[in-house]
Amino acid sequence: MRPSQFEVVRDPLWNNIRLDPEALAVVDTPAVQRLRYVRQLGHAFLVYPGATHSRFEHALGAYYLARRALAQLEETTGARLDAGDALAIRLAALLHDIGHYPFSHALEEAGLPHHEALAERHLAGGDLATRLAQIGARCETLLALIQGRSRAPLAGLVSGSLDVDKLDYLSRDAWMCGVPYGVIDVDRLLTSLTLAPGAGGAAGAATLGLTEKGLAPLESLLFAKYQMYRTVYWHHAVRSATAMFKRLVRQAIAGGRLRADEIALATDDALIHELLQADVMGLARRLRERQLAKRALDLPATELPATTPSWPATDPDLVARVEDRLAAELGAHPGGLFLDFPAKDGMLDVDIPLVKRNGTVERLTGLPRVAAELYRAARRLRVFVLESVALEPKRIVELVMLPREEVARRVEGNHSLLG
Repeated sequence: MRPSQFEVVRDPLWNNIRLDPEALAVVDTPAVQRLRYVRQLGHAFLVYPGATHSRFEHALGAYYLARRALAQLEETTGARLDAGDALAIRLAALLHDIGHYPFSHALEEAGLPHHEALAERHLAGGDLATRLAQIGARCETLLALIQGRSRAPLAGLVSGSLDVDKLDYLSRDAWMCGVPYGVIDVDRLLTSLTLAPGAGGAAGAATLGLTEKGLAPLESLLFAKYQMYRTVYWHHAVRSATAMFKRLVRQAIAGGRLRADEIALATDDALIHELLQADVMGLARRLRERQLAKRALDLPATELPATTPSWPATDPDLVARVEDRLAAELGAHPGGLFLDFPAKDGMLDVDIPLVKRNGTVERLTGLPRVAAELYRAARRLRVFVLESVALEPKRIVELVMLPREEVARRVEGNHSLLG
């Protein structure tokens, strides 16, 4: 009897995940194995003790869903997918987080390059690059899929409105956190996928699309995403720990104790160990012992003007200077105040072809009115402090609503930020 060409991995979410020979060839490389020691949800385990699952588990889940989606598309559309294209989709799903930092997206918020940009470092060198070459997978093809630049018909499975990344992380994060908010109908969504013809019905320009029976589960996915951000990803204690961690790493880099390129290759525990060795302000110890900064201000974005400046979420250098100035003006110790107003533009956006029952195709661009309100409801403006301070919410709101240029002018000119 011929031995099986597949290896079966047990997964708490999807049960049996079968790894084909090409996946097996890359899984046991140092670059992929590192993901076992990088938590999927960063500091969320300080709030939800079960949230210790890793990027490795998520990578296997995304790969599993990619295989299911490809098989489903062949069955429902009758199209025979090119073997090389299918292989690229499966491997890109497996490797989509290969460049990820420790502690989720905190270091990208801190100003380091996005993890998709770091994927090339792993795909183009080392053992992983060697294995990919041996199985005929091109680095350039995988990188384009991971970074959302590919024009391949099924690129949307790796980076798009209905990619396997979202389907796995929403389901897995909810399961591991023990919350019911991220539950989505994955089976229905997968069976609703189809190939939408391109302009003029050109078969060669076909792209990933959705049939009408997928509309309800797609709406459910968007709402699940909103709920997970509101209750898990942007939970006040998670954001407090994230703000402290960002300050800690930025100080270590500025002081020459850590290099950004080294951090990108670290694991969670290795990075915390390094930070503890030179814990100038005691922030690493506080994080380790869950002595988190407390809320001095916590306002929903729905109580702010509809349009807010982006600098609190996109300019970490300016935010750090504002935090130091605010600490001085409010009588707090330097480094003991953190301003947090996270943003994720396009969080609830949808852009996918909808194939109607009569065969016509229209562009599905989401539920703009509802999406905008849900996004605002998920966001909160917070100020965290390590010691009690008295602040006027109105003054903080006025500061946050100032244009970036005005805030920078006040900081550089040594003018009061609170007026």
